[in-house]
Amino acid sequence: MVMQKWNPLAEMREMEDAMNRVWRGFGRRPAETNGGERWHIPLDVVEDGDDIVVHASLPGAAPDQIEVNVEDGVLTIGAKTEDDKETKQGGYLLRERRSGSYHRALRLPDTVDEEKAESAYDRGVLTVTFPKQESKKARRLDIKVRQG
Repeated sequence: MVMQKWNPLAEMREMEDAMNRVWRGFGRRPAETNGGERWHIPLDVVEDGDDIVVHASLPGAAPDQIEVNVEDGVLTIGAKTEDDKETKQGGYLLRERRSGSYHRALRLPDTVDEEKAESAYDRGVLTVTFPKQESKKARRLDIKVRQG
């Protein structure tokens, strides 16, 4: 038997982690879960110069099964993936890939020009680019020095 120094804080963290596992998912509606996890579209939002760029991961979604809408400052992305045809020979040993419909909504900053938005889909990643409105872009002010 190996002797170890007792660390009460480490035991408290372990207990907190255990309680978090117990409470995770408590009170969720069945539509929000899939296999015990929340199912949503992962996003990256980047400010690139004068553009706001949203990258959404949609693996397995065909371009004709993706819907992108912008209304009242909210970007909504929806997609549907088809279930693979199951074979009747054997059974799954592990099944983690998801299929079905899912969506994500994101409030946009008021500085973007929704009318000039562009979208592209490449290798499972949807990219939506919003240019900033000219009137809302930050501008540099020149400093005038007064002699006095």
